[in-house]
Amino acid sequence: MTLLLDIQNPEEYTTIPAESELLHWAQAAWQGEGEAGVVVRIVGEEESRTLNRDYRGKDYPTNVLSFPYDPPPMPLEDDEANYLGDLVICLPVMEREAMEQGKTTGQHWAHLLIHGLLHLQGYDHISDDEAAGMESLETGILGKLGFPDPYQLPSEE
Repeated sequence: MTLLLDIQNPEEYTTIPAESELLHWAQAAWQGEGEAGVVVRIVGEEESRTLNRDYRGKDYPTNVLSFPYDPPPMPLEDDEANYLGDLVICLPVMEREAMEQGKTTGQHWAHLLIHGLLHLQGYDHISDDEAAGMESLETGILGKLGFPDPYQLPSEE
């Protein structure tokens, strides 16, 4: 039960969590058995917007994009067999959302990483039932890590 992360930071952001934190949060979301790998690419708004537009038809930057690996219909090399895919996290959008939602950046990082990893493992939120199931799983994982429910925004007093 090991998840390997390849973290790419082409913009050389300095405000990302330590690799050990990202790995700890990612391991908590890994539902499979054995070893698997994921690329986590941390990008700016321009790259996020381009990817969101080109792959989802939405012309704006977004917090996280998941690109599951679709293996070819031929025998795989051993190192490709357990590759889950790529996650692209847009740091400026993630930080802005955390501030707007009254969360710490650590809380939002953990949530987006877990959310994206669940997508790579086949979870989705297209239907109401799928959304409820995925949100429940996310909330449970985050709770075990000591984070509050990300779907309950802090109340304004």
